[in-house]
Amino acid sequence: MPTASLSSTAKERLPIFGAYLLAFIASLAFAFQPVAAQSILRDAETEALLNDMAAPLIEASELEPGNVEIVLINDTSINAFVAGGQVVYVHAGLINAAETANEVQGVIAHELGHITAGHVVRFEERTRSAQGITILSLLLGVGAALAGAGDAALGAIMAGQQAALGSFLAFNRNQEASTDLAGARYLSGAGISGRGSIKFFERLRSLEIRRGFSQADEAAYGRTHPLSGDRIATLREVYEKDPAWDTPDDPELQARFERVRAKLYGYLAEPKRTFNLYPESDTSDPARYARAYAFHKDAQMDRAIAEADALLATDPDNPYYLELKGQVLLESGRPEEALPHLRRATDLTLNQPLIASMFGHALIATEDETNFAEAERVLRAAVARDRFNPFAWYQLGVVYAERGDIPRARLASAEQQVMARRYPEALRNAQAAEAGLPRGTPDWIRAQDISLQARAELEALRDRR
Repeated sequence: MPTASLSSTAKERLPIFGAYLLAFIASLAFAFQPVAAQSILRDAETEALLNDMAAPLIEASELEPGNVEIVLINDTSINAFVAGGQVVYVHAGLINAAETANEVQGVIAHELGHITAGHVVRFEERTRSAQGITILSLLLGVGAALAGAGDAALGAIMAGQQAALGSFLAFNRNQEASTDLAGARYLSGAGISGRGSIKFFERLRSLEIRRGFSQADEAAYGRTHPLSGDRIATLREVYEKDPAWDTPDDPELQARFERVRAKLYGYLAEPKRTFNLYPESDTSDPARYARAYAFHKDAQMDRAIAEADALLATDPDNPYYLELKGQVLLESGRPEEALPHLRRATDLTLNQPLIASMFGHALIATEDETNFAEAERVLRAAVARDRFNPFAWYQLGVVYAERGDIPRARLASAEQQVMARRYPEALRNAQAAEAGLPRGTPDWIRAQDISLQARAELEALRDRR
C-alpha cells in the first residue's frame, strides 16, 4: 500500500502557507479585541468637548443619548472604531491629525453609523463565515495531501484562503461605504457641514500616498476600506447638495478643540517636540496650554505654573486652567497651595468626578486630618457619578483606612480590583467588607454584588481552561 507523499515544492510551501493561514484565522478571531491592548485616557475637558461635539449627531442618529459613550484611547495612530455596545473609541492621534472640530465630528458621525447598522454583530457573523471557509479548505487540503496529491492540497488551501479573505474584505468595504452615507445623514440632520469630513478624507488620502499605498482601482481588492479617492468623490456629491454644506463652523467649539488638541499634544509628546511645535514666541492660549503640560512633564514646575498663570490671566474662571495649576502645585509637593484652585475647579464643574478626585487627593496629601471629612464627601460624590474611577476609589480607601473604617477601606479596594480584573483580590476584599458592614446597607449590598461578579468571572476563567 503506497504511503501518502508530497512533491518537494509542496513540502516546502505547505507548512509556511499553513502557518500563514492559521495566523489569518487567529486574526479574525481577535479582530474586535483592540481595546484590551490599549489604555483609556481620561481627561475632564476632553471628555466634555467630545460629548458636546457628539450630542447633535447622536440625536440625529436617533440613538438614546445616555447610552452612547465617546472614549479617548491613548494611542497616537489616526483611528476611531466601535467594538461592541454603543461606545465610540477615538484615538488621541486622530485629534492631533485633525485641524478642526468639524473634521472629528465627521469621524464620529461615521462611527455612529456602524452602531446603528449593528456592524459589530454582523462583523462577528461574517468572521465566523470566513473562518468556516478557511477551515473547510484546510480540511480539504489535508485530505488531498493524505491521498498523495500535494499540489492539489496546496491549491485547495490557497483557494479557500483567497475566498475567505476576498469575502471578508468585500464585506468590510461594503459596510464602510454604507456607513459613510449614514454619517452624512447624521451630519445633515444635525445641521453640520460635511466640509470637515471631506477635508479629513483628503488628508488620509495624502497620507496613504506618502506611505506608498496605491490608489489604483485594482488595489481596492485587498483593502478593508474603500479607496479614499472613491469615498471623497461619493461624499462630495452628497455633501455639496446638502443645505448644511455652507454652514460655518461653531467658533466656540473650534476654540475649545484647539485648546484640547494642544493640551493632549503637550501631555503625550516628548517635551522637545512640544517646544518645537509651540515655541515660546507663540503666546496663544493653545500654545501656552501645550507648553504648560510639557514643562510639567519635563519637571520644570515653575515654568509650568507661569504658563498656567498666563492662561488664568485671560480667563480666571476657566475650570480646566484652574485644574492645571492645582495639578502642577499638587505634584510639586505643594498640596495646600493647590487646594483653592482645585476647590474652585470642582465647584465650577459641579463636582466633575475627575476634577473632584484630584481635589480629594490634594485634601488627603495635606496630611491634615481636619481635611479628611471634606475629602470623603468629595470623593464619595465623585464615585457616585462615576463608579469606573479607580483613582477616586483608591483615595477614598485611604480616607477610610486613616479613619479606622477597615470594612469600607476593603470595599474601596475591591472596587479598584474588580475594574482591574484582579478577581481573586476583589473577591477576598469584598467578602471581608461584607462581613464587617451593617447588613442591608447600600455598601453591604455593593460588597455582595462585587463578590458575585468576581466569583462569576473566576468560574468563567476556570471553564475556559
